[in-house]
Amino acid sequence: MPGPTKKDYQQRLDRISGIFSDILENAQEKIQGQGRCPYRSAKDVCTAKFGCANREDPHDRGAEPICGHDGTLDFRGAWETRPESYAKTKEKIAAVKEQSARTRTDRRAGMEGKRAETTNLFDRADEMGLRLASSCGRYGDCHECIVTVTKGAEALSPRTEFEAFLSENYRLACQADVIDGDAEVIFEPLIRAPRILESMVDKPIALSPSIVREGEEILRDGEVIDKYRGHIYGLAIDLGTTTVAANLFDLETGQSIAVASFENPQRFGGSDVMHRISYDGGAHKGELHKVIVNALNREIEVLCDKFGFKRREIYEIVVAGNSTMRDMFFKGDVQPIGQRPYKSPIEVACLAGEREGTALLVEARKLGLRAHPKCRVHGLPLIASHVGGDAAASLLALDLSPDDEEITMLVDMGTNTEIVLAGRGRLMVASCPAGPAFEGGLVRHGMASYDGAIEAVSEDSDTDGSGFHYQTIGGTTPVGLCGSGLIDVLAVLRRTGRMNEKGALAREKGQRHTEVVIASDPGITISGQDISHLAQAKAASTAGQRILMDRFGINVNDINCLSLAGGFASHVNVTNAIEIGLLAPIAENRVVKAGNTALQGAGEALLNQDRRRGLDQLVRRAEHVELESEANFFDIFVEACFFKPMADLKRKSG
Repeated sequence: MPGPTKKDYQQRLDRISGIFSDILENAQEKIQGQGRCPYRSAKDVCTAKFGCANREDPHDRGAEPICGHDGTLDFRGAWETRPESYAKTKEKIAAVKEQSARTRTDRRAGMEGKRAETTNLFDRADEMGLRLASSCGRYGDCHECIVTVTKGAEALSPRTEFEAFLSENYRLACQADVIDGDAEVIFEPLIRAPRILESMVDKPIALSPSIVREGEEILRDGEVIDKYRGHIYGLAIDLGTTTVAANLFDLETGQSIAVASFENPQRFGGSDVMHRISYDGGAHKGELHKVIVNALNREIEVLCDKFGFKRREIYEIVVAGNSTMRDMFFKGDVQPIGQRPYKSPIEVACLAGEREGTALLVEARKLGLRAHPKCRVHGLPLIASHVGGDAAASLLALDLSPDDEEITMLVDMGTNTEIVLAGRGRLMVASCPAGPAFEGGLVRHGMASYDGAIEAVSEDSDTDGSGFHYQTIGGTTPVGLCGSGLIDVLAVLRRTGRMNEKGALAREKGQRHTEVVIASDPGITISGQDISHLAQAKAASTAGQRILMDRFGINVNDINCLSLAGGFASHVNVTNAIEIGLLAPIAENRVVKAGNTALQGAGEALLNQDRRRGLDQLVRRAEHVELESEANFFDIFVEACFFKPMADLKRKSG
């Protein structure tokens, strides 16, 4: 009796591998990560250079201040007034902190008592092995654990104040207590179709991949690695904190076959890199790596089925991601990135002369990726600190170089905004921890760019009697406000006098709580507290641009081109963004919405090995500016919290 063929053997191997992968995935503990302040050292010392409301006085006189972090960074006391002395601002911050702490303690103490007596839908999801996103510790603040209740809604507790923004049949899993344990409750995570940016810079790329075909053989660096099976494919991946995009290329022609994208499933460990670093520590280490690898393997399988090829025909993969996302993907230790001096161990080794560069090269099978057994995965080089391989990929996509005669500023907006200045002999970079406000976090009716999100707002005419004209993604009923819509709202409020430059909303006589209705049905509003969080997010980006221009020795008139990268920036109304001070006041004919430059650059590195190798040399010429260490950072940050056009930073004397 003849033995199994190679095809039969491979099918059995794939099936067994899949079974073991599922077993390992389902065996993970059903846990959620807790937050960690990015300015909190390993010894609980506060290292922030500004007046953080979570800072506490030390127990011993003369010791360093202590971080009293409880999951948020509170800058509100710093922006409620014009810049003053640090002592005066600190007094106001202390007052804000005291009130905020009382509120949080009272609310969370009550919720902890309630949890001991009841179970909620989040607990039920844990029991079923269903991962739900949460970055607030399940207290209802982050709005990430939205579920659709299709049966048994009457068996749940009434809506809480944190669910007021949700319409019928939608609940926050952490807030929906099961009050009738015998009733059948059917719910599922909110399936959201994000608007993923796939547009890229349109330019020719010289084809020179490291994988080539000679006759019926496939070679890499002159070595035969396989026989020709009909296709030679490669994959470029933009490993974003919020969204992952992958571009499948034919390495023989350079043609893009398909672009796949999905929401990063690591969000259950937190919405930003600091929360994920915390989650990946200790007992949770490795889980986030497995989750993203499993998701990519599923996408590879979908592409194989759709386009009729086998995963063994993927021979090369290039990954672009920020420092945390990249190192976590490559099974690296990301804990040092979350603590001063905020550097990847790879970067530290490079600075010590132990490595030639920060790029990585690992076999796909060692990472758990299902591709050809000899497929290699390239991690594009980190530039410095949190400025990672995604920014490096953008340098390729936009052909940025210190050798350029003209100066280009690149602003890649997101939870961690990255800024680059290139030209006239210099290449300067910085990262700005803007937080999730413009991506839907911390804003009551905020959301990411999904169907139903209000993406554009004007005061020209009323859509529904609210005083605003709005447009939603997909043309559907409004559900919330995404980043571009929030920027428009802020600009309209300033333009019409309903909000002053400090962010304070106009109040009518006798009115205690101020909020503005954007869409009367279903009651989407923006409040003073929402604006506070947006001011902080805006200030981080604004301060980064101003400080970088000052260090470069230029003003806005010296910038020849402002390139806006990423999905968020590509949908921003530039006029409104400049009006509220989010972007430098550069003539709009010099502003370019560059699209997904990280995915574009990863594709170029895949298709041209010389471009990839040259990138390793280019990033070594970069000057990294650590914004929080700048002497005038706090003053600039406070001023940047005001909603007014960005003024040129005055030159330092001496």
